[in-house]
Amino acid sequence: MREELPVAIIGGGPVGLAAAAHLVERKEDFILFESGSQVGTSFLQYGNVRLFSPWEYNINSAAKTLLEQQHIPLPDKNLLPLGKEIVTEYLQPLATLPEMKESIHYNSRVINISRKGFDKVRTNGRDNAPFVITVKENGSIQNYEARAVIDATGTWGNPNAIVNGTDEQKEAPITYGLPDILHEERHKYENKHVAVVGSGHSAINTLLDLAELKRSAPETNITWIIRKENITSALGGGTLDQLPARGELGIRLSTYLQKELINVYTETYISSYGENINKKISLNGTRQGQNIIIENIDEIIANTGAHPNFDFLRGIRYTFDPALESVVDLATLIDPNIHSCGTVRPHGEKELRQPEKDFYIIGAKSYGRAPTFLMATGYEQARSVTAFLCGDVEAAKRVELKLPETGVCSVTPTSTTKFPIQIENNCCSK
Repeated sequence: MREELPVAIIGGGPVGLAAAAHLVERKEDFILFESGSQVGTSFLQYGNVRLFSPWEYNINSAAKTLLEQQHIPLPDKNLLPLGKEIVTEYLQPLATLPEMKESIHYNSRVINISRKGFDKVRTNGRDNAPFVITVKENGSIQNYEARAVIDATGTWGNPNAIVNGTDEQKEAPITYGLPDILHEERHKYENKHVAVVGSGHSAINTLLDLAELKRSAPETNITWIIRKENITSALGGGTLDQLPARGELGIRLSTYLQKELINVYTETYISSYGENINKKISLNGTRQGQNIIIENIDEIIANTGAHPNFDFLRGIRYTFDPALESVVDLATLIDPNIHSCGTVRPHGEKELRQPEKDFYIIGAKSYGRAPTFLMATGYEQARSVTAFLCGDVEAAKRVELKLPETGVCSVTPTSTTKFPIQIENNCCSK
């Protein structure tokens, strides 16, 4: 009876839908729970941002086959999509296919997973029991049974705090993510002192938008706060990046740094913040070991990465790496101190196994806090895991992932990396 149950997928983003597409391709039943009112809700939160990887790497192979069978046109593989276009031109058409739509539950937040008739401690006979997925669905609590569970919930909804070890999101005057600075939220930032915290590509996108805003709103004051020792290590692969749009981000930002349009604080760790009677924000912290206060800030944008949420997994047996919060066996493969997106070795079902049989964490959540995740990597995880769950062990073992050499995205560029200028440590700090 257990084998007649569907595979449960949690998360209606690209990787969750890819897992569903692979199961459809193998004629296996699935049920998918999406907490939002439609698929791809996280992408819509940064719908104004253009991705640096072309459509070629953003469409899953099984999903592509299903769409082509229904004669649904696909985007030009060489174009760079906006975040919202990932939803409107790919995820929504996929989710509404006849083979998909009846198995997708919206406004359905998973609040617990357990084994039927077993608590977390009891072992004997555990692997043969079905999973019970408890879901808050349109305001009511429902229980569903499944033979396997794939957690593809990602990390987007759990931003890292600007102060280590705190959870200031609820009350702090901080915007997390990628606001639409040049359009819908322009009034919030123009001619204001805006501090951007973080050193990844999200931060670079934010800084580029603020620098563009400054051209028409010259009183806009931009401060960039990073923990890295120098600016160059935050700019990515430059001309070495074979995803040209990504390398271009760092190159463009370096020109603004040359013009000293951005005040940069390197090696800076924020320890606290506060508001004065005029609603101006002060950040307290250390810079190169010395106490520092950055004052008179109007808005803070935190591009500090994100972390997984494990709360609904407390009823089953799962593990994660203590540093990265990634799947344990991935930690050495994806450590951003060693690897960039393009140097992560392909991996699949074997590396993703959890102590709880037939439970898997895939996609961005499998990488934990590591910023080296690429969507195509998640698609390969989905293909391998679903193949294994369907009994095709040989297919699960195969590597069917081909990525471009993406240059350096998380470690210091080599001496051959080309930027318009040579940026030294703290050259733009004021």
